Amino acid sequence: MSHIIDEIKRRRTFAIISHPDAGKTTLTEKLLLYGGAIHLAGSIKARKAQRHAVSDWMEIEKQRGISVTSSVLQFDYDGCRINILDTPGHQDFSEDTYRTLMAVDSAVMVIDAAKGVEAQTKKLFKVCRQRRIPIFTFVNKLDRYGKIPLDLIDEIENVLGIRAYPMNWPVGIDGNYLGVFDRQKNSVELFAADTSHGQIERISEIFNADDPVMIDRIGQETFDNLQDDLTLLDEAGDKFDRSKVDAGDLTPVFFGSAMTNFGVQNFLEEYIRLAPPPAPRICSDGIIEPDDEKFSAFVFKIQANMNPAHRDRLAFIRICSGKFERNMQVWHAASDKIVKLAQPQQFLAQDRQIIDEAFPGDIVGLFDPGIFGIGDTLTDASHKFTFEEFPTFPPEKFARVQAKDTLKRKQFVKGIEQLTQEGAVQLFNQVGAGTESFIVGTVGTLQFEVLQYRLKSEYGVDVLLTMLPLEVARWLRAEDGRAITPSTLRGADRGMFVVDREDQPVLLVENEWALGWIKDNNPKLIMSPTPFAD
Repeated sequence: MSHIIDEIKRRRTFAIISHPDAGKTTLTEKLLLYGGAIHLAGSIKARKAQRHAVSDWMEIEKQRGISVTSSVLQFDYDGCRINILDTPGHQDFSEDTYRTLMAVDSAVMVIDAAKGVEAQTKKLFKVCRQRRIPIFTFVNKLDRYGKIPLDLIDEIENVLGIRAYPMNWPVGIDGNYLGVFDRQKNSVELFAADTSHGQIERISEIFNADDPVMIDRIGQETFDNLQDDLTLLDEAGDKFDRSKVDAGDLTPVFFGSAMTNFGVQNFLEEYIRLAPPPAPRICSDGIIEPDDEKFSAFVFKIQANMNPAHRDRLAFIRICSGKFERNMQVWHAASDKIVKLAQPQQFLAQDRQIIDEAFPGDIVGLFDPGIFGIGDTLTDASHKFTFEEFPTFPPEKFARVQAKDTLKRKQFVKGIEQLTQEGAVQLFNQVGAGTESFIVGTVGTLQFEVLQYRLKSEYGVDVLLTMLPLEVARWLRAEDGRAITPSTLRGADRGMFVVDREDQPVLLVENEWALGWIKDNNPKLIMSPTPFAD
């Protein structure tokens, strides 16, 4: 038991969140560089050398330079086991990010120093606050001209509504920072010039705060400006309070540049020191502690075709309690059956290795023959319970999808069913329209492009995708429990009547006005923006 407790204490499991292009994936990669998991960092922008971010493994991600699915990355650093979940920043893929936030114990929020707090950052931050997840902030791109650091701190506090405590402070002037002042250690770290474009670790020197050599190197004026800023932070700023950090009410702020490795190692070391180990989880029996000897976990992500050669399907689980062992048999809540957890794997992006054991906080990929679903609970057979339900998001964009070549219908059906099981795209059948095409719904339009691309590259199927003038979906149920069909629903012709994967009736309409008319003319109709639980 003491061995499990020791393993729990050294786990750090977190997601990196941000608005697109704030540098989230680059920071992820640099943490791997300093963690020793990779030896040469590849910039996403290094197109000529065809060197791409380690965590972006899909071909479409490499071509577009964006992340469209959460990546799972693991490495050891300074005695700790780090589990990083790099998430898509683009709002069209926020559903994947929300699910990922269910599986972490803290979050790292990346902010562009020039742009400050952006729209998608606000949305993701709100989810973190709702879940009381401790948030660590990395103000990125200090190698470029940006907003004044004091203004950035004010913006974080005023726009996001969270108190901020700068753990370090930039030394220098806008766009030409020489190093950072560490407020905890009362020291200055000055960085050598970046000659490798961020591909190797940045050389630096650490000085006492009043070292004359350091003052001479940065100049008296820069030193005086630094002292003025620090005095203002000490007198007018918040005091550091670990309990407020743990409660998600105070965010430690770090300044740096992921692209040039400026301040990255300091951030990694401080994060490991301050971030919480695996936390207790809410379940149907109350609270399950991570040191409970009975095994429990939940599925938060499903990914098809991570290895195109084998057409595999992986279910990612977050271990919540007990010890995971290869080929162990557990109770699967969704099917109420005992299942064997075969071929457990851990990851460095798409590179993986079979493991024999894992502990609370760890993320493990399991071979999935098609039995697992998002949010499924797995527990020891002697202690059956379920974890809290995952949030679901109503689709807002819809399209009809069909194979261009009818001879490839079998591959088309298999591909679209497997890809929609990942959760980013919802699948519907139009009642009375046959089975030659499907209706798919998404949160954003970019997901259609990804679906089309992956059907072609992973299943060899070219598809015809026709956007539909529909923006609202409502799951339907009659108060008296009667079956709902197009003939029993007044105004069904004002939209499209479809059924989801579970054969629940769903009505797709153009707007809220059309929805209101149907509701008024079907007074005993119950409508829900998400599927009914039973």
